[in-house]
Amino acid sequence: MVKKINNNTIKLIKYYNLINYNLIYNNQAINRYKNNTFEIPENKAKNLDKLKNSITNIKNCELKKSATNIVFSDGNPDAKIMLIGEGPGANEDQEGLPFVGRAGTLLDKMLASISLDRKNVYITNVVNYRPPENRRPTEEEISRYLPYLKKHIEIIDPKILVLLGSTAMNAIIGNRVVISKARGQWSEKKIGECKTSVIVTFHPAFLMRQPAQKKMAWIDLKMIRERKSKLKI
Repeated sequence: MVKKINNNTIKLIKYYNLINYNLIYNNQAINRYKNNTFEIPENKAKNLDKLKNSITNIKNCELKKSATNIVFSDGNPDAKIMLIGEGPGANEDQEGLPFVGRAGTLLDKMLASISLDRKNVYITNVVNYRPPENRRPTEEEISRYLPYLKKHIEIIDPKILVLLGSTAMNAIIGNRVVISKARGQWSEKKIGECKTSVIVTFHPAFLMRQPAQKKMAWIDLKMIRERKSKLKI
């Protein structure tokens, strides 16, 4: 028993070192993912282009009016693991890519802790334009973008869907439970023609404000790693 506890402690220490080491607290965006190209089925590529154009053509959207760029996605469109965050921040709005600011740095380290990176996951947000002052999207804004988000999930067709934070959880699962109760549990959900295993975990931005919750996020990450192995992803 003592040996098991020691091993778990060692693993937890390694995880903390990985996600905290050299975490840069500045306002510069990360742009190293811009040049990634992936070979994906032609039909999927066309459907993603069509979806992006549909979002670009949304009318009467205050988010769109105040934003610099659409923030559609990052990562591998043919990945079997899809992550959904809340909405773009200032760095994301400038780069046109999700999770490129400080929260993105932490997300990358969280993924690396379970041997993942942006080459084998796909990332998007509930809303595709930055809410002013990085505020939470309103219920009306979430409802406006939800059909596009569901179509996005259907096109990617992930085997594992990771919901980062309460906004993503509420959009896909509902607001009947709080994230502290919903996280760390698997559920099977059908979204359009996509049947996927869904798990909720904390948003990296929340973990930066509440570092004590990183131990819970590590539990969630290990569950994702185990499910990934089980599904042979």
